[in-house]
Amino acid sequence: MLTEFDTSLPSVRQVQNLIKDTGLVEIKLLTGDVLTGKILWQDIQCLMLADESGQKVTIWKHAIAYLKPQG
Repeated sequence: MLTEFDTSLPSVRQVQNLIKDTGLVEIKLLTGDVLTGKILWQDIQCLMLADESGQKVTIWKHAIAYLKPQG
């Protein structure tokens, strides 16, 4: 069962701020893959990343090792 999207959580607010700032972020996945791009949106389970070429990737949050703003 899904829980409600809690915007009072610091991690949710951080990602929302990154979406508003439209800055580049580095996302390292638990597989070791590193993706760089702009976060377009997030929901309870996923976020959408657009890389520099415009390719869009849906990333499950449980697959993320870390998320780091660039710049």
